Amino acid sequence: MSRGTAPSGPVTGTLDAVEEYAADEHGAEAYEAEACVAARVGGALEAVFDAVAQTRADTTALLARVAAEGRRPVTADLAALRPGLHLRLTRQELVSGVGFVAAPGVLADVPAWLEWWQSDAAGDVRPLLLDLDPRTSAYSDYTHWDWFALPRDTGRRAVAGPYVDYLCSDEYSLTLSAPVEVAGRFLGVAAADVYLRHFEAAALPLLRELPGPARLVNARGRVAASADPAHLAGSLTRGPDFAAVLESGSPGASTGLRLTPCRGVPLVLVVDGG
Repeated sequence: MSRGTAPSGPVTGTLDAVEEYAADEHGAEAYEAEACVAARVGGALEAVFDAVAQTRADTTALLARVAAEGRRPVTADLAALRPGLHLRLTRQELVSGVGFVAAPGVLADVPAWLEWWQSDAAGDVRPLLLDLDPRTSAYSDYTHWDWFALPRDTGRRAVAGPYVDYLCSDEYSLTLSAPVEVAGRFLGVAAADVYLRHFEAAALPLLRELPGPARLVNARGRVAASADPAHLAGSLTRGPDFAAVLESGSPGASTGLRLTPCRGVPLVLVVDGG
């Protein structure tokens, strides 16, 4: 689970550029098609975010109950999450792994913990067992990775990757995550993994419906899926402030690109020619 570099540069002439482009008939048709594709991509990922939201709700309720007992949670408490995690793995087609990742110091018996379950090639559900001892493990500090840092720092859900997931599966993956908070205190993230090959199978047919080169990027500009051979999955698109586009929820334009936020999920559809 790797960390990307945030692109720099404003989204210039955002609304004026889009309105001018959409004023002619050809532009209006293209704009409508791009908005439709962005919405359908959002719908495809919303099922994964539903799994994240359910995990978040279960975890928040569990940690609130423990706090009401006047004690700190321990790893044994998190076992109560497992029936729901197992159910999400078997029911959500795109989800390959799901769980709760505790912020350091939240649990009383260990410094860090992932209550994480994943499905293998045979469809069997199994736990992820990690060495998180800082003296022996390169993975002991996961707080700098985007899937953890973005929800912690923004208070919002995030899409991280794609990246080679050496932590969980050794697969090229996306991680969707959301913050877990109790009484205003950040306690960790609820998250779900999606293999990139599965996401591409869902997203590429939609991108290829558009007449021009198109790709999907996350808030940091990293390409999550692409029908544009000049911008491969995992590469960075620099220039526009994609986080600002997601914040606004409105289409924009910047340096020859048209930018359309995907409905409800933190990805931006990028099409050349804006």
